[in-house]
Amino acid sequence: MDGFGGIEAHWVWITLGLVLAGTEMLVPGVYLIWLALAAIATGVLTAFVEPSLPMQVIDFVALSLIAVFSARRFLQRQPLEGPDPLLNRRGAQAIGQVALVVEPLTDGQGRVRLGDGEWLAEGPDLPTGQRVRVTGVRGTVLVVEPLAKPESTGTPLIP
Repeated sequence: MDGFGGIEAHWVWITLGLVLAGTEMLVPGVYLIWLALAAIATGVLTAFVEPSLPMQVIDFVALSLIAVFSARRFLQRQPLEGPDPLLNRRGAQAIGQVALVVEPLTDGQGRVRLGDGEWLAEGPDLPTGQRVRVTGVRGTVLVVEPLAKPESTGTPLIP
């Protein structure tokens, strides 16, 4: 094709696709890979059909739109989950853990110690030193409830 100065057009498209795929590894997000696939598909199409340069660009744009919107619909239905979905959500990691009240919960608010840090907490009024279980998170505030006292281990009376 004349548009690329003597270089065969399909190699330009395939090279562009590989560059975009390589850039996807360096740039966060999942967007450039779809443009890379569209560029490679345009290169393969160009190798067999040999359309004009404007038609190649139209093919690339159309294939890019198809790839991006198809991937978007697919990823909305089946989102990507990492091995640890709570990795950057420290509050959510605390759910189910036991904490110690360090500032009494009065009017539903106080502070608890969890691990090596202190957190704002919401829950029923509790004195300092009470052990609580984290049941939820609201932003950076832990929702707590008093730790259930262990029941007696004696045998129950059967009437």
